[in-house]
Amino acid sequence: MGLFENWGIDASYIVIGLAVAVVIMIILYLLLMNKFKKYKENYDTFMQGKDGKDLETAILDKFSEIDKIKEQNEFNSINIEEIAKSMKFTFQKFSIVKYDAFKEMGGKLSFSLCMLTDNNDGYILTSVHSNNEGCYVYVKEIIKGESYVLLSEDEKKALTQAKSRKSALDD
Repeated sequence: MGLFENWGIDASYIVIGLAVAVVIMIILYLLLMNKFKKYKENYDTFMQGKDGKDLETAILDKFSEIDKIKEQNEFNSINIEEIAKSMKFTFQKFSIVKYDAFKEMGGKLSFSLCMLTDNNDGYILTSVHSNNEGCYVYVKEIIKGESYVLLSEDEKKALTQAKSRKSALDD
């Protein structure tokens, strides 16, 4: 103890300091052991019933599923594009105007039905109902929103209404 006395340090302070350091180290050791125990429990729960090879197989299976989903997504995207292309040629815009063709008639039994594609191509179907002469049906072709045959006021109204409708491709 002569070394400490030469420096002017009392040996009891060193012993007390070392004792405090040992107590702190024991507390830290216990805390670390508690944390390790929790991690070990989590690990055991995660690995329960599985060994490393099973876990690797499960991960590879998930990657395989992801690849299949990507392929299916690409296939679906192609199909959606094809459907959108073919929809341009389907009737998407409709309008019907009902009216009385003759003054003696009631109930608006006559009508003009306009059916158009996305490009405003299609037909106007007109049915004129009369008590005396029966029922007559006419079809007039529409190309790019225009008719090359003279339209009645009711047919023009049906065409205007149909052209103003939103098509399924307008998004």
